[in-house]
Amino acid sequence: MSHITLKSGYTELVERLNRFPQGAPPSETLYKILSILFSEREAGLVALLPIKPFTAEKASRVWCMGLTETRKVLDELASRAILVDVEWEGKTTYTLPPPMAGFFEFSMMRLRGDVDQKVLGELFYQYLNVEEEFIRNLFVQGETQLGRVFVHEPVLSEENALHVLDYERATEVIHTASHRGIGVCYCRHKMMHVGRNCDAPMDICMTFNGTAQSLTRHGYARLVDVSEGMDLLQQAYERNLVQFGENVRERVNFICNCCGCCCEAMIAARKFGILNPVHTSNFLPGVDEAKCNGCGKCVTACPVEAMTLVSSNDAHHPKMKKAKVDEDLCLGCGVCVRTCSHEGLSLHPRAERVITPLNSVHRTVMMAIERGDLQNLIFDNRVLWNHRALAAVFGVILRLPPIKQFLASQQVKSRYLEYLITHIKA
Repeated sequence: MSHITLKSGYTELVERLNRFPQGAPPSETLYKILSILFSEREAGLVALLPIKPFTAEKASRVWCMGLTETRKVLDELASRAILVDVEWEGKTTYTLPPPMAGFFEFSMMRLRGDVDQKVLGELFYQYLNVEEEFIRNLFVQGETQLGRVFVHEPVLSEENALHVLDYERATEVIHTASHRGIGVCYCRHKMMHVGRNCDAPMDICMTFNGTAQSLTRHGYARLVDVSEGMDLLQQAYERNLVQFGENVRERVNFICNCCGCCCEAMIAARKFGILNPVHTSNFLPGVDEAKCNGCGKCVTACPVEAMTLVSSNDAHHPKMKKAKVDEDLCLGCGVCVRTCSHEGLSLHPRAERVITPLNSVHRTVMMAIERGDLQNLIFDNRVLWNHRALAAVFGVILRLPPIKQFLASQQVKSRYLEYLITHIKA
């Protein structure tokens, strides 16, 4: 594996990617993917960028390159959806997103001719669906995961609706986002190139806020208003697609409308369900045995095979079946409830409420602690974090349970952090 044995821009980029909490395990397939998306020079430059958002001025200092040339390189990378560039109050900030949800997906969110998307799709399938190490690391390491499920709002009873907070509603994300972008579904697009896609809508992948601002500016998504966003969400409901979105309460950046056959999150939920690879909604379906006729529609609709048919134990009808839910596997999406034509299923609150991180800083710090990577966030070996960034990280740590604070302290071996934890109450 010459790409791995010889030090190159690509190997340096892989090392850089693995400073993210989810990482990207090295393999020959990964190097082939990166060689399509990056030139070797670009890979080497991106490997030097800090983990946190940065300006062109900072990149210029890191690269020891003139500001004009630096901006040209950054804007070129942003135009190919490798970097996310967000404009705020006349200033542009750049971020290298992780591979997922990030530049892997963005590369397939529109039809393009500058790269061979068939080859790229086949490589993604090999790396994510055949080799599996990347998906396993992404979805089953630690307790805090990248994404969460939004409940299927049309099937909520009036009583249940009272218990659904605003951030748990996909409709609220659409209504409150500063920008809304619609792109091609990465998962179904990838599967199309290996002949495994279903007939679910392709043009239905939703991005929001800063990510949508960047992707729509560069043509990787189209800007839509609230009305069209709601129409597309309704289409997703009608096709029994699951809303899988960013696992944060504030400023959600993506909601995928997932099918069980193509989408990585649903595939991971089936393969690794017992390990909780996806944060569930706060609901579970309950079966009304008096109304369930064992038709099996809910079993067919469930994207993660949490619904099964078992014997109804009816002596008068020995072949009669009834639905049964595996609560350990169930996402609480509510798709099964919609498919039931006999009102035999309804949603009920889970016994213990699922906790959603406040924002991306909170989630990233939690993921880093659980995966043993906190030092990479605090002591970025390319550019040290400023006081404001450190304050945000420490602020999250100080609000964690004692065991998580201990893990954080052990990882960074910081006397300052230990002092904060032991002397300052959250």
